[in-house]
Amino acid sequence: MPVSPILVLGTTNSGKRQELTALLEPFGIACQSLADFPAALAVAETGTTFAENAALKASQQALALGHWVLGEDSGLAVDALGGGPGVYSARFSGPEATDEANNTLLLEKLAGVPADQRTAHYACHAALADPEGTIRATASGRCCGRIADTAAGCGGFGYDPYFIVPEYHRTFGELAPAVKSLISHRGRAIRAMLPQIVRLLRDQPAS
Repeated sequence: MPVSPILVLGTTNSGKRQELTALLEPFGIACQSLADFPAALAVAETGTTFAENAALKASQQALALGHWVLGEDSGLAVDALGGGPGVYSARFSGPEATDEANNTLLLEKLAGVPADQRTAHYACHAALADPEGTIRATASGRCCGRIADTAAGCGGFGYDPYFIVPEYHRTFGELAPAVKSLISHRGRAIRAMLPQIVRLLRDQPAS
């Protein structure tokens, strides 16, 4: 059986790497992340949408590394904040943002907002680039919920301990990884792309 080329996951975030690898490896896709490549770029996320940033990450890293790259951009959109933090989710509290600082700022901005007005959704856009930097497939996904007043659960990362999924009455931080993968914005986006990823990479010789 032909061996598929490596797929580079366009992230150094260990949480994202784990989620993406769990989705892709069962289909015979060998995954590595940017952390495995010293030549990986620090791509400036200059896009105004998740789709633009995902394409930038995928195409620029693919050209630099000479591999297929799956880039994704995702974040939290809170209705009471006009859709913010949106594309600034990872750096919401500043250039040196941490999850803790971002969550603290989120709670400050939502102080006094009643529970029924704390609706939000996680959004993800993914883009697959070939080694020449051409985008060959895209997909998006979202998961709707609301923002809790206090953290619950220690799973996940980012805003997960505060993001309540109404159908489960639990935050992403409380849900088992397999459940989160099934319903999350990232899981939905990647599963939508899976047929294209598998077809495109299996048609290529291993690098």
